[in-house]
Amino acid sequence: MQFFIDTANLDEIREAASWGILDGCTTNPSLIAREGRDFAETIYEICEIVQGPVSAEVVAQDSEGMLREARLLRQIHEHVVIKVPLIPEGIKTCKVLASEGTPVNVTLCFSVNQAVIAAKAGATYISPFIGRIDDTGHDGLALLQDIVSVYDNYFFDTKVLAASIRHSQHMLEAMRIGSHVATLPFKIMKQMFGHPLTDKGNAGFLADWETVGEDVETTARRFLDRRNG
Repeated sequence: MQFFIDTANLDEIREAASWGILDGCTTNPSLIAREGRDFAETIYEICEIVQGPVSAEVVAQDSEGMLREARLLRQIHEHVVIKVPLIPEGIKTCKVLASEGTPVNVTLCFSVNQAVIAAKAGATYISPFIGRIDDTGHDGLALLQDIVSVYDNYFFDTKVLAASIRHSQHMLEAMRIGSHVATLPFKIMKQMFGHPLTDKGNAGFLADWETVGEDVETTARRFLDRRNG
């Protein structure tokens, strides 16, 4: 599974990238507006940090406007992926962009029917919003499972990108289902590291090492100096 971070906060992106496990980033108009920075500059800086797919969303609601925005956004950086909403004008735009070789993330997916439409239009990614579906009293993970299964039936190339992830259990289930990608808020990505036994074990190792009375670097250098004469 590929890990994308769902944010426009450069500090969060830099830290996640420093872990060596970050594959891409998703943004949207709300996330960009929250940072209060220039839109195009922010997208460029994110691409430079991530060095992988970065979804930049169009805001026009007609295909002609979407295409104009998309073609400009693609010039910002080679890693820009165009993000379009799952509406008829967005699908029309997806089809044109895909035919030009532009990667497209079709967002705001809430049904299998929508996911199939996006795949047939050549979407690179489909983004079902599992958390938002849960908010309505329905099962977002069941939708994710259905989309993965239907895509497998018809050998669609579109990657399933689990979005609107609210907690680490969402991530666990998305991995079990076989979602190709998941995009996570920074806090959820950090939560994936956590386990009380890891913390307990690490604390125990450190406590035992304190009895040695010196650090690893010192003892390693002493040995290497002695060995190398």
